[in-house]
Amino acid sequence: MKLDHMLFSFVLAADACSCCLLSFQQKDGSLRSHISASHFGEFIAGSVLKLIFPYPDTSGHIALVCPEAPLLRMAGHMTGRGALSLLLFLTPVVTPTWYAGSGYYPDDSYNEVYAEEVPAARTLDYRVPRWCYTLNIQDGEATCYSPRGGNYHSSLGTRCEISCDRGFRLIGRRSVQCLPSRRWSGTAYCRQMRCHALPFITSGTYTCTNGVLLDSRCDYSCSSGYHLEGDRSRICMEDGRWSGGEPLCVDIDPPKIRCPHSREKMAEPEKLTARVYWDPPLVKDSADGTITRVILRGPEPGSHFREGEHVIRYTAYDRAYNRASCKFIVKVQVRRCPILKPPQHGYLTCTSAGDNYGATCEYHCDGGYERQGTPSRVCQSSRQWSGSAPICTPMKINVNVNSAAGLLDQFYEKQRLLIISAPDPSNRYYKMQISMLQQSTCGLDLRHVTIIELVGQPPQEVGRIREQQLSASIIEELRQFQRLTRSYFNMVLIDKQGIDRERYMEPVTPEEIFTFIDDYLLSNQELAQRKEQRDVCE
Repeated sequence: MKLDHMLFSFVLAADACSCCLLSFQQKDGSLRSHISASHFGEFIAGSVLKLIFPYPDTSGHIALVCPEAPLLRMAGHMTGRGALSLLLFLTPVVTPTWYAGSGYYPDDSYNEVYAEEVPAARTLDYRVPRWCYTLNIQDGEATCYSPRGGNYHSSLGTRCEISCDRGFRLIGRRSVQCLPSRRWSGTAYCRQMRCHALPFITSGTYTCTNGVLLDSRCDYSCSSGYHLEGDRSRICMEDGRWSGGEPLCVDIDPPKIRCPHSREKMAEPEKLTARVYWDPPLVKDSADGTITRVILRGPEPGSHFREGEHVIRYTAYDRAYNRASCKFIVKVQVRRCPILKPPQHGYLTCTSAGDNYGATCEYHCDGGYERQGTPSRVCQSSRQWSGSAPICTPMKINVNVNSAAGLLDQFYEKQRLLIISAPDPSNRYYKMQISMLQQSTCGLDLRHVTIIELVGQPPQEVGRIREQQLSASIIEELRQFQRLTRSYFNMVLIDKQGIDRERYMEPVTPEEIFTFIDDYLLSNQELAQRKEQRDVCE
């Protein structure tokens, strides 16, 4: 036998919905088929839905159930919970056929289709004043806000904020709401706050105004012969803890302590400190004889002490935290000699502090000067300097040497040289340069600069250092060694190590020369002297 495929169609006139159930029944009630919406997907408003069922050729009706659809503008009826059932009539479109083994069998009972009804939900009414039971919070209160106004405290949708009186703690939900189930969304109650029982203290006790309840005050006291250290009173606070901390009852008799005698010591040679030793203090407790600790405030025995007075203090503690202190003084002296003055046109370099016992001071002369006398002096234990002070005299230059190298060696690490070469004494650049340098002799001396002049042509060529004349052979060697020409004006600046540092083809001001020396050629010692002698030439 051959079954026909039945085709039906309908149009949704509502918003989009997902139909959850499709029911089919033949007229005789013998066939019931329930088809889930998953077979068809989303039913969209305004869509034409065509459904094909492999049912026998029988008239019946089909129900489409959409719980989510608010409205359908076609034949149908609304269930109790707003679900829409749409009744459609089926019409056979092809001659029914049946195939053996297909799983479908003709049966007279397959002739009815019926629509399933969705059970109705409880009707919600926001106008009922007492939808939920009235909240009654012992030792607290509930502040409620209802959609119906201030006179409604337990209607549907009411939200209540729960709080407790002072001295009570809220247990449970702080905020609850009246639900459609006629129950509140949570529970809460107020529990009285308590602090833990305070432990007893050794050699003391306490009394409380209201036990362990909120605001109860407990006052501590000690037995005779003891005094209280710490908080005398503690109060039970809202967080369930006691204020302050647990006090102690201690004996009031401090221990006995005796420090060593004060002492004085001289600093060692070439040092400004002295190493000092002493014995620890004598300590005894008058109560139980137990000393818990002894604290030293100051350097340890055997430390190096600087010049001056130093207070050493000891503090002893017994088992009851009583304390006693003692102190003594350590005095360190440094033997000192009178402060030395630097020589004229020279300076001093000293070890240690420069005037203490064992210090050594060396005398140095400025560039262009030579030391005459003792090079160094030592501060003795008698507080006097050894030897006598030397002096600095102008440097004596020996021009009667066999070579230019012998001449330049005399200036090594002592003086800088500025060698000026000109074709003749009437050269305009030469006269201009010499005139400017003659007005800046103080600045040249401060920077240890000696001028050598090489002027003219052989055999009338002249070479001189200050008033001393150089031989023709020395002049020639200097020109060759420093590459100085006779054809035009030229100048070279040589540092204290004999190195060519700067060359000039035209006259330059003394300030330019001084700036170059100050920026690039001064040693650390010279820099320090320049700061001290900044205004000497002004």
